[in-house]
Amino acid sequence: MSDDENSSGTCPVDRGLTRVGDRWSMLVLRDIERGLTRYEQLRTSLGIAPNILSRRLSALVEAGLIIKKRYSQRPPRDEYLLTDAGRDFLPILMAIGAWGRKYNGGGALSQHLDVATGEVVRPVVVDANTGAPIGTRPLKMEYPD
Repeated sequence: MSDDENSSGTCPVDRGLTRVGDRWSMLVLRDIERGLTRYEQLRTSLGIAPNILSRRLSALVEAGLIIKKRYSQRPPRDEYLLTDAGRDFLPILMAIGAWGRKYNGGGALSQHLDVATGEVVRPVVVDANTGAPIGTRPLKMEYPD
């Protein structure tokens, strides 16, 4: 583990937020998942200043959540694609969206639909060992020695 990875202490939440803890980075990941993989598509969708978008894209590449892939040599143009780490973050984004819908859900909101069933997706974070939704059972934190 590098010194940078250790700089956030023993808290995995802190380490995760170090990689994706700001609004713009999460919205960039959301849009890439939706198929908006090119710089101008992202800038238009997000209404974000070019310098902020460039910094967020660079940070997400450096964090290993996306890769930059050249799709045109002349003129040089790149697109951004999710890595395994970026795809593994998508359920977290969906859980944040479900929380936002529940506690700040006034007005019309977008929603994910299951393509096979047409049903609205209702994300739940569960413990893989027990199947119990997180937040329904007491938990304790164990700290490393």
